[in-house]
Amino acid sequence: MFVKIYHYHIPKDKTEEFMKIQERAGELYSRFVEFETLFLNDTKDETKWLEISRYKDEDVYRYSMELLDEETELHTLFKDFKALLTSEVKEEELHEMKKITNVNAE
Repeated sequence: MFVKIYHYHIPKDKTEEFMKIQERAGELYSRFVEFETLFLNDTKDETKWLEISRYKDEDVYRYSMELLDEETELHTLFKDFKALLTSEVKEEELHEMKKITNVNAE
């Protein structure tokens, strides 16, 4: 798996608008690539967000991003997202090496 992690700050009163942008962007992404995204909101600082997106592999991600770059609506959504930010977006790229899941915990 290829993983992208983003760190950023969104004002608490803009959360609903932020989620609508992300949901629409997800619809556009799903036309081109299989992915899973998790949005985490800090428990102490409600403006702090962590976004974790997982893709099959890095090649699939890069190819899909080239296709998505041609989507005009996605550029508009990104502009709207950037207008909500109160910080810069910090970005990381990682390769998932192992996943451990326990569904039988008592």
